[in-house]
Amino acid sequence: MGLEVRELEAFLVLAEELHFGRAGERLYISQGRVSQLLRSLERRIGGRLVDRTSRRVSLTPLGAEFAAELRPAYQALGHTLDRACNAARGVHGLLRIGFQGSTDLGLMAAIEHFQRRYPDCAIDLREIPLADPFGPLYRDEVDVALILTPIREPDLVLGHVFAKQTQQLAVSARHRLACRDSIHAEELAEERLIGFRGPAPQYWRDAHAPSSTPGGRAIPAGPAVRTLEEGLALVATERGAMLLCKPTSENRARPSVSFVPVDGLDDSVLGLCWHRSRETARVRAFADVLGELG
Repeated sequence: MGLEVRELEAFLVLAEELHFGRAGERLYISQGRVSQLLRSLERRIGGRLVDRTSRRVSLTPLGAEFAAELRPAYQALGHTLDRACNAARGVHGLLRIGFQGSTDLGLMAAIEHFQRRYPDCAIDLREIPLADPFGPLYRDEVDVALILTPIREPDLVLGHVFAKQTQQLAVSARHRLACRDSIHAEELAEERLIGFRGPAPQYWRDAHAPSSTPGGRAIPAGPAVRTLEEGLALVATERGAMLLCKPTSENRARPSVSFVPVDGLDDSVLGLCWHRSRETARVRAFADVLGELG
């Protein structure tokens, strides 16, 4: 059974006025059109809602019960529509999007789709230092951020989560592993793994620069860096190796560095997050677009 909002609206106004002429005036339609809408609704329901004589109009018991139940639902529908309109009008101004690593095709497609849907909202892209994943959100430097998980911050909301990606080990093109098709995670115990110098919480550091292999072998600590480019520069000069997700590896390809897939490690996952106290219509709209595009 389809839902015709105009029929419901006509019935509710008629239930209040109990007069076809006055109902038509309120709805800016003819008296005959009110009758037509009522008949259509009654056929849809399968019973009479209104008793009409030459002298008076009254609701049938079914009509009275239907009107009582319909009115709050109809009002709620109107409030929902109003909120949606207000939210749409609020999607303007500037949306600051932070990202770690690289802007891949999925993110750029989402931004293009968002800008087509909300042309009054400008986008500002800002790279987030690898060693400070949550700082820009806490300092209100960005509105949303695409950050490597895990994200266990109570003040942050985790929205859309991207597809899992294989982790790769960045090594110098002259490194003994550079020509390998893949390595196992246990082989990381033979490498100096580049870590992070910055305010990233320990649980996040441990996930992206682990101190031991899945089998419990210790991984030597290499130098610490703040940014991805610092890390890749150290890799190129053979001062350590660095774990990166596959999309970042592909976007940061260069002759001096090789990227080798690592078997036996948990996949890397990127998530969209924002500060719980600063959620706006712009933030919700962008999160919705990412969710739609998958």
